[in-house]
Amino acid sequence: MPLRIGFRVLILVLVASASALAPVSLRGEGAKPPEIAGPTPAEPPQKNEPGAEKSKGHVAAPSAAAEIITDLTRLPAPVARTRERLLAAARSGDLQQLAALMTDSMPIFSFTDDKDPIAFWKANYPDSDGIEVLAILTMILEAPFVHVDQGTPQEMYVWPYFVRMSLTALTPQQKVELFRLVTGADYKDMMKLGAYAFYRLGISPDGTWQFFVTGD
Repeated sequence: MPLRIGFRVLILVLVASASALAPVSLRGEGAKPPEIAGPTPAEPPQKNEPGAEKSKGHVAAPSAAAEIITDLTRLPAPVARTRERLLAAARSGDLQQLAALMTDSMPIFSFTDDKDPIAFWKANYPDSDGIEVLAILTMILEAPFVHVDQGTPQEMYVWPYFVRMSLTALTPQQKVELFRLVTGADYKDMMKLGAYAFYRLGISPDGTWQFFVTGD
């Protein structure tokens, strides 16, 4: 009699255990268990959208598809006007004239917390009282340029074209143009970085001056 009771208990235990197991589908995959309410898992951090950093003047990855543009007539009228105003201010030799063009929409001129562009330029070029930055600006805006991120909110006309060029792919003639802007030591440093990291300037299609900055 005790044996029969024990056998029945064993059968009941086995049946209960089997009913608790998830059924197996024909593909051999366990059926999904009921979803249990709980905290939603945190989403992985989102990467910046393509061009998000480029619009802020940061170093951008070189692109083999970037077209080097020398024809100024291909600039939209608002971009051409902004370029001419910047050149006129730079050629004046007056830092205040260049800074005056920053009043409507402050372009990025530093990756630090500096608020005064004139003080920043003077601090970086003390031997010329900041005037050297004006010479750099004229050389940059007289160089060929690239039209980047077309059809996106980050669309921009950027000088000089080295911003989107692989430095290892530069021709001897292009290196001459590069060395008008940087020294040999600068070039070596940028080769280690993998991209052009000296001054670059960006203007949006509507003519808004976005940045004039150096560094990475």
